[in-house]
Amino acid sequence: MERRRLVIHGRVQGVGFRASLAWEAGKQGISGWVRNCHDGTVEAMICGSDEAVAAMIAWTRRGPPGARVDRVEVELGSGEFNDFEQRPTG
Repeated sequence: MERRRLVIHGRVQGVGFRASLAWEAGKQGISGWVRNCHDGTVEAMICGSDEAVAAMIAWTRRGPPGARVDRVEVELGSGEFNDFEQRPTG
């Protein structure tokens, strides 16, 4: 099981990024969470198979229509999750 923490930079708030990421996570069988951050980024913790995590990272580099992703920080993540949730801004 791969775990990664992502911080997505760009125009990623107010464009449905969290909801789209949650939908894509469900499609890929990913567990974890996503939230907006006060600095304008989106943060996510994703857990799943190597292939699913790689697909999610690739998706975050594009994002949904209307988003502009400038860069995605990827680092090792931690935690155990049973599903995927959208969390409040943190």
